[in-house]
Amino acid sequence: MGPLAIFGITNDGLNLAVNLLMLFLVVLYLALIYWTYADARRRIADPMLVGCATAASWFPFIGTIIYMIVRPPEYLEDVRERELEMAAAEARLTEFDQLACPYCDFDVEKSFLRCPSCLRRLKEPCTTCSKPLDPRWKLCPYCEAEIGGAPPPRRRQRAPAAEPTATTRAQTAAGAAAEGRTTARPPSRSGTAEAPAVARSRPPS
Repeated sequence: MGPLAIFGITNDGLNLAVNLLMLFLVVLYLALIYWTYADARRRIADPMLVGCATAASWFPFIGTIIYMIVRPPEYLEDVRERELEMAAAEARLTEFDQLACPYCDFDVEKSFLRCPSCLRRLKEPCTTCSKPLDPRWKLCPYCEAEIGGAPPPRRRQRAPAAEPTATTRAQTAAGAAAEGRTTARPPSRSGTAEAPAVARSRPPS
């Protein structure tokens, strides 16, 4: 007779099924205790709180469920990684705000072309707008001029017309007089045609 015979279960197949179910529940209970301990170590930095969470998981199933409700939402590794990212971002901002001369460590600004302390050149000016240029730039962001190349072409302006000289005026007047000779005379006011010119008489032979 099996151990479950006291509950009125005498079938061997049913006893085997119940035994397997109880074994599964025991294994699940022990696995939940270990999972609670391992998860608490990854989420909680205080060893005492880790021990309390593990002790609470000894209550079958209820302790693990309570721990899952009140546990921290992030792992310790994620918290450290976020803190390192924030520290790196703050360091970059500090570097951008507080620049130092690479030669004498004197405080300088982004727009400085020379260090006011050691008088060494820090940046090269743009050949077009004279703004300070970063060595990594290939184009001036202020005037769109290529760095190291010719400045951008400017719009051409029409040259003013030259004043006429005395020679030009004389040539213009001569051309106008010649043109006036070739034109026909206007008709007379009486409306009659002019008489043809009288030919010269020949001298007597």
